[in-house]
Amino acid sequence: MVTGRKTTSCDEEMAECKALENGTTTTSTGQAAKSSAQLGALLRKADVAHVCLRLLCMASSVTALSFMLTAQQASTVTIYGFHLPVYSKWSFSESFEYLVAITAAVTVHSLLQLLINGSRLLRKSPMIPSRNHAWLSFAGDQVFAYAMMSAGSAASGVSNLNRTGIRHTPLPNFCKPLNIFCDHIAISIGFTFLSCLLLATSAVQNVIWLSNN
Repeated sequence: MVTGRKTTSCDEEMAECKALENGTTTTSTGQAAKSSAQLGALLRKADVAHVCLRLLCMASSVTALSFMLTAQQASTVTIYGFHLPVYSKWSFSESFEYLVAITAAVTVHSLLQLLINGSRLLRKSPMIPSRNHAWLSFAGDQVFAYAMMSAGSAASGVSNLNRTGIRHTPLPNFCKPLNIFCDHIAISIGFTFLSCLLLATSAVQNVIWLSNN
């Protein structure tokens, strides 16, 4: 009888131990699954943010390009009492032509990146599949960001000259009779610098990915 009671007690203790072990294992598995789900959701949000950044960059560069291409106006200007006809167009300035070329290149670059990243997002594939891809994307964003900065700076010098006239020369402010032209130029330059900022932000995202992988 004593032996039977001891055996029963041992069996009960073993059953309790197994139950505790099973409960601990289940809890650990549940916590791991929860952590994995949270990490997946976080990465998903980062991928969506990356695609949105590409979309904004493309929209900004398209806007800059559109306003520059439509910058033209005819009017008259008065110099020493003489009314002279003036006609201004973006293609008359090499700086504006440079800005058009750079914004067009950035538009194509952003569109290609948007299509690639969008397809990966829909297929739930990694947005940056390898370090080589991250370095290539980083280099492209850096080159185009500096190019947009230089184009915006060059165009700003010409635009500022049109608004203030030439120092020591009695020329009028050409942006008074050509206000529509100058407004288009100013908006285009503003969106050019915005695109530069967005490209720099994308480059920073690539740096963060490279530092973590």
